[in-house]
Amino acid sequence: MYNREINIKEVPKHIAIVMDGNGRWAKRQGFDRIFGHTNGINTVRQITEASVEIGLKYLTLYTFSTENWNRPQEEIHGIMNLLVENIEKETDSFRKNNVRLLAIGDLWRLPDDVRIKLQRCIADTSKNTGLSLVLALSYSSRWEITNAVKDIVESINKGTLRQEDITEKTISEYLTTQNMPDPDIVIRTGGDIRISNFLLWQSAYSEFFFTKTYWPEFTKDEFFEIIYEFQNRERRFGKTSEQIKSTKN
Repeated sequence: MYNREINIKEVPKHIAIVMDGNGRWAKRQGFDRIFGHTNGINTVRQITEASVEIGLKYLTLYTFSTENWNRPQEEIHGIMNLLVENIEKETDSFRKNNVRLLAIGDLWRLPDDVRIKLQRCIADTSKNTGLSLVLALSYSSRWEITNAVKDIVESINKGTLRQEDITEKTISEYLTTQNMPDPDIVIRTGGDIRISNFLLWQSAYSEFFFTKTYWPEFTKDEFFEIIYEFQNRERRFGKTSEQIKSTKN
């Protein structure tokens, strides 16, 4: 049971999570990988509810990467079926809890039924003003940055953007996360210590947390423990500790 107090006045604006370990957790239980993905949905629900509880504004979940299309077709098909079922199932809950659903990634690669139901849920929750739950689907940072470069070149060729005017802010505005704050925290479950092509540009100054806990076993208590630790870290953004302390005085 989590028993340390989170400072509600300093809740991060954006937490991003690499939800890893579903398949390994299932195999450890003696089941196939889809069993792990099915149980991982319960964790998504729990962490979404916890995010609403503390007033988090953005929660981004790395749901399916562009590289995941290389997995066995049976697993891909199972994941897509789970997406269809649960997007539809959770829409009423999103309305009730003032959650807005968003999605980033190469969504046109998704099966038609998944994309249509996803877009419908996004439309149905678009006026909600609480937590924005962002699903990174068919997403990778290299795909995103490559497309941003192409779009910037196109804008230059059209004359709507000058090369000399390109800044870091310009690049951010061409990314799929253009209307979102950069993540304050990036969490990866499952024991691996890497970020797997996830929000590479956006996480330049994120605080990283790696846990050995498999995603289906990740709990609200561990989520809150990470936020508590984040609130007790010093974020310097390239400055010294003395400079940070002087701005607080």
